[in-house]
Amino acid sequence: MKTHVRALVVGGGAVGCGIAYHLAKAGWDTLLVERDELTSGSTWHAAGLLPLFNMSYATTHIHKYSVDFYKSLEAETGLNAGFAVVGNLRMAQTDERMDEYMLYSSVAETAGVYHEFLTPAQIKERWPLLRTEDLKGALFHPRDGYINPADVTQAMAKGARQHGAEIVRKLQVNAYRWTGSEWVVTLEKMVEKGNRLVPSGELIEVTAEHVVTATGNHAQRTARLLGIKIPAIPVEHQYIVTEPDPALVKWRAEGNPEHPVLRDADAKWYVREERGGWILGPYERNAPARFLYDVPESFRADLFQLDLERIEEEYMSMIHRIPTSETVGLKDDFNGPICYTPDGNPLVGPAPGLRNMWLAEGFSFGITAAGGTGYYLAQMMTQGEAEIDMASLDPKRYGNWMTTEYAARKNEECYEHVFILHHPDEEREACRPLRTAPNYDRQIAAGAQMGQVNGWERPNYFGPKDAPAGFDHDARSFRRGGWWQYARAEAEAVRTTAGLIDATAFAKHLLRGPGATEFLDRFTCNKLPKVGRINLTYALTEAGTTRTEYTIVRLAEDEYYLISAGAWADYDGDFLRRSIEDFRAAGGDYVDCHDITTQWGVFALAGPNARAILQEIVKDAEPETVLSNKRFPWLSMRNIELGMCPVRAVRVAYTGELGWELHHPIEMSRYLWDLLIAAGAKHGMKLVGARAQNWLRQEKSYRAFGNELGRDATPMEAGVDRFIDLDKDFTGKQAMLETGIRSKCVTLLIDGPEDTDPWGKEAIMLNGEKVGRLTSGGWSVAFRRQIGMGYVRPDLAEPGTKLKVKIQLKEWDAVVTEDSPHDPSNARIRVDG
Repeated sequence: MKTHVRALVVGGGAVGCGIAYHLAKAGWDTLLVERDELTSGSTWHAAGLLPLFNMSYATTHIHKYSVDFYKSLEAETGLNAGFAVVGNLRMAQTDERMDEYMLYSSVAETAGVYHEFLTPAQIKERWPLLRTEDLKGALFHPRDGYINPADVTQAMAKGARQHGAEIVRKLQVNAYRWTGSEWVVTLEKMVEKGNRLVPSGELIEVTAEHVVTATGNHAQRTARLLGIKIPAIPVEHQYIVTEPDPALVKWRAEGNPEHPVLRDADAKWYVREERGGWILGPYERNAPARFLYDVPESFRADLFQLDLERIEEEYMSMIHRIPTSETVGLKDDFNGPICYTPDGNPLVGPAPGLRNMWLAEGFSFGITAAGGTGYYLAQMMTQGEAEIDMASLDPKRYGNWMTTEYAARKNEECYEHVFILHHPDEEREACRPLRTAPNYDRQIAAGAQMGQVNGWERPNYFGPKDAPAGFDHDARSFRRGGWWQYARAEAEAVRTTAGLIDATAFAKHLLRGPGATEFLDRFTCNKLPKVGRINLTYALTEAGTTRTEYTIVRLAEDEYYLISAGAWADYDGDFLRRSIEDFRAAGGDYVDCHDITTQWGVFALAGPNARAILQEIVKDAEPETVLSNKRFPWLSMRNIELGMCPVRAVRVAYTGELGWELHHPIEMSRYLWDLLIAAGAKHGMKLVGARAQNWLRQEKSYRAFGNELGRDATPMEAGVDRFIDLDKDFTGKQAMLETGIRSKCVTLLIDGPEDTDPWGKEAIMLNGEKVGRLTSGGWSVAFRRQIGMGYVRPDLAEPGTKLKVKIQLKEWDAVVTEDSPHDPSNARIRVDG
């Protein structure tokens, strides 16, 4: 076998073989090792379903690629992958489920996934064995279906070999060692001993420029060997196979087609045909996580004991939906481990803190994702970036605060939620509260309804302490939820009086040292601010797209305070540290970098009365002028004292009003909160949550990382040219210029439905054709209509261009506005006092 390769793939399930295939096809010398047999992990007992349905833009693209790719494998390899293109029927028992399907329809349209809507009568006409009188309708994907997991894995493995990859079985990784330029991986041969697989003691070393781990159920062992955290832990998944159903056998004997994969989402199961009978796969409550620390050596292609009582409700609902199944017996059963992550999306991308180490872990829909993951991960590895933004799948979206217990409990919750309605305003409750600011209890007492970002609790909105009769703060909706009226009042307060927002979850890094200025100048695309000033800037990828957004506060000549999005703290921190290492390796001077997120609390105070509120509590020799434009201009920072609290005040507001971010020692958060509440009482100040802030920033066309800003668009395409200094050299500059303008970010005002706002997933249409997609959406209190931001063709980006936005399957009038439609001259932000 090879002992030096460009890429080593660890794990021979469907995902590992898909990665090996695409790396080899891209021309990389590739070796795949598997500790047992190919498909011996979760692949062998997977049901092989290929659902295109997913609310994630990136994951939808991955699934679509897989479905198309699997159809081509036989022609390339000569092996039939066992793809039954029977379609996928998602039934709905409620209007709210149909709302979910309508929102998904927009995601599917933006990704080019074909789908249809069917009425109950149409369902009954096509598939008369189904009970339909209690259905509202269904979403139908006619182009997917199911596949034989072992066959498709072997087909990808053969394709990988045809492209030059080598695949070796019975080799277990025992150690990884980074030499500074490549990985030395210690492998041990495994041997059969009875029905067990045991280490032989015979070791082999392989050196590889890059390593990809696709170790499935063994992810916790992988994490331990690498010295990192991977929140991929398996959960039990049961499915049963029935004896032949005489009615189904007759249906097929009469020449009728195979049923599509059936999903009764409200009953929490999938069903498909299997040799005249049915396979039932439920997603029930109380399925336990397994292998929290390791997979026993004795566990190979094994299963757990079936727990029929746990799935009784789902089994009875199958009988209700397919009445002829009531009399058939059980033929077989499976209860095996399927890996999950806390949010259900896999972990795909660079491993935290490591060079040339790539993760492909935590696949709950591994068969569906295997081909697409291989395709896009190979692009990231061989070209620097994928053609779609993969940040939402990045392993570093979970910080180092994450523990085994957290991952296990959240993964159990995620399993249970597979078929629970995926509301855009969803907030899952497991493992909460966990990360809280000191004033958390104050906010709860004030009616805060909490969401979470990166584990931090933060207010989504503030509702009444004593909710009106019948009002449920936990109720979610695909339309305007009960929270909408409170978020609107908060947004109006920021525009008319003042609002106080807890922004403690912001990521904060301190950079200093003799090389700090030179490093940041190359690292970011904007001019660096002068001491005491701030600027907004972007760090680019090598491909010229937007890797991260930072607000930079210059504290001293070689000392900088960097603020970025709270959801991306570890993602940003890892990128900073890697970039500093590259800078030093190229001869740059010393730079010290510290993550100080948990040391500083942040309150954002904004609105016409913000200055008056602060003047109530600021301590200064001249309190009347300390906050004036002359002494404290827009886009500057000053150290001030509010009562007894020292504050690093930054004159900027994400809402587009006069405002300050008040960065303070986190241990003084309760004191400062109480001080601001008392001072703001007579100035009409309201407490404001994240949802109102999201609406307000769209009225100012402020781009958000993970929405408008990402690794699939350059800053020029994002329309932030004023923050790009083309007179200096910076990482990604040439690539950005060579990319040009493929699409353009715009702000749209929308005349939409009376009870629904866009969520940022909708298709933008012109003459019945998709011409772009929204990346953000909401309600504008300034314009009393819906608002959204998104990307369109460059020729459609001019203000005044009339377009349509698709909401609830209907196209609604929309118009492209000028950037910052509310207060385009920034007069309200700059107002003096």
